[in-house]
Amino acid sequence: KNNFDLAQSAARLAQARAQLASARAGFFPQLTGSAGASKDVGDFAQKKLGFNAGVDASWEADLFGQISGNVAASRADLAAAGYSLADLQRVIAGQVALTTIQARATALQLAIARDTLKYQEDNLQIARWRVQAGLVSSLDVEQARGQRAQTAASIPLLESNLAASANALSTLIGEPPGRTFGLLQGAGLMPTPPAAEGLGAPAEVLRRRPDVRGAEETLIANSARVGVARAQLLPLLRLTGNLSTSSVGIGSLFDVITGGLFATVSQLIFDGGRTRAQVRSAEAVAQGSLAAWRGSILSALEEVETAGVDLKSARERVAIQGEALDAANNAALLARSQYQAGLIDFRDLLTSENQLLSARNAVVSAEADRASAFVRLTQALGGGWSPAGLPIPSNDRLEP
Repeated sequence: KNNFDLAQSAARLAQARAQLASARAGFFPQLTGSAGASKDVGDFAQKKLGFNAGVDASWEADLFGQISGNVAASRADLAAAGYSLADLQRVIAGQVALTTIQARATALQLAIARDTLKYQEDNLQIARWRVQAGLVSSLDVEQARGQRAQTAASIPLLESNLAASANALSTLIGEPPGRTFGLLQGAGLMPTPPAAEGLGAPAEVLRRRPDVRGAEETLIANSARVGVARAQLLPLLRLTGNLSTSSVGIGSLFDVITGGLFATVSQLIFDGGRTRAQVRSAEAVAQGSLAAWRGSILSALEEVETAGVDLKSARERVAIQGEALDAANNAALLARSQYQAGLIDFRDLLTSENQLLSARNAVVSAEADRASAFVRLTQALGGGWSPAGLPIPSNDRLEP
């Protein structure tokens, strides 16, 4: 609602709508009214004021589609501007989701680091007690101190990353930084995406992509401009007319009214090749638009296929990392109890604790990748935009 990029795109949409209204005005005649007053000076001048009034009219016949071509191009430009806004909605919605997922992952890893720090403080205290009891050397204490310091050092970096993600999210939703950071402080669960259904036929997917539809409308607009450029080489019929009156004194202004109607036909004979160059330029622009439309189709299909593979891979990694976390958690519990009983040295406990920390962070990363892959797949399938208020043609009822 408050994103400033979307506000700029909405302004461009309003501009395209006004340009379409301007192009449609070419079908109607143009009327210009004028009025004036004059006074003669000199020895034989009239003492009374002289008044005149008149109306000039002109109308251009759309013989060869120059006006209708401009209207068709403007209509396609309006649709393209609507799809451009829709595509930006799709992108911004995805960016908000991806930034939130990244922030949630950082918050979870921050909570893991703080929780791990508590265990490492207990390990350090146990190592000190065992050194005092003469059971182990001070090497255990130094290793415990080093492990605790490394974990403590990661916390400020995670806090900084969380603040950066929160500020980026604030910018995306169009508000000053601050509120979102408070909302992201709590370490909630990572969202679990629903099971993906079939991706559907490629043609159906492409009809939901606003960037592909926008490229198609741009191609239509530029193709229509080719016809407009060619129409300049054909005859032009223009009708003009006027009504006028003049008198001395305002009371008799409309006693005598004169007028005329004229029809002119003009044909371009020679302009040094300028108009034909404009035709070739319009054709080249249309060819470029065709290439851009085909390129958008390939890019859309690539994004769908890549996002689908990424989501499948991420789901597999979540399952594998979950198993690794269960094993690391059991190993850490056994290592703590065995170290307290003096059955293993601190190096074994240190190894198991580091493996548990890595496994917990790996699970969070895998879950974040899974959620992000689902968002990217949804975007690739054309989701994240709303047709409300957009100039979508009536025969294109799309599901965003």
